[in-house]
Amino acid sequence: MTKLSTLCVFCGSRDGEDPAYAVQSEKLGQMLGEHGVTLVYGGGGIGLMASVANAAIQAGGDVIGIIPQFLRVLEVGGVDGAKEIVVDGMHERKAKMFELSDAFVVMPGGIGTLDESIEIITWKQLQQHNKPIVFVNINGYWDPFLALIAQVIKTGFGHDKIQGLYQVVDSVDQVFDAIHNAPDVDAVVLHSHL
Repeated sequence: MTKLSTLCVFCGSRDGEDPAYAVQSEKLGQMLGEHGVTLVYGGGGIGLMASVANAAIQAGGDVIGIIPQFLRVLEVGGVDGAKEIVVDGMHERKAKMFELSDAFVVMPGGIGTLDESIEIITWKQLQQHNKPIVFVNINGYWDPFLALIAQVIKTGFGHDKIQGLYQVVDSVDQVFDAIHNAPDVDAVVLHSHL
């Protein structure tokens, strides 16, 4: 990838048990702000979402939060200094995040983060995009997910190259290199069953 202007971060609306999750989220936000990369995220003002967004703003970066109206009403949205886009529902939120982003980073999170991640990987497998996807596997958080993908391959439900649809790094320090070195999607992940 030649130029990274906008980066979508999928992450939790909670902080999680390990303090490293918030520390790494803040560091990622700071890196984005310092490098002039606009953060696109789920619009929340809580959990890791707030950590990454606030850090990006404090580092002088631009932030776009995309949040469904029903979550906005619950007052879980918003950080000071972010541009907010309010949408009708979760599907529209994911579509808008995709539309505005050059690449995706997946931090620790719950089932919402899993949903976003699996959908964006699936779209890449179906050759609807060729944007980099990077999982930040802080202290092994994503190990069970990676084992599940290995099981999908082992049991014949996916080509082994589906693991090339995303990259895995141990810390946010490796994110930019992973994005810039991400391989193009291999058509075999779509056509191998034909």
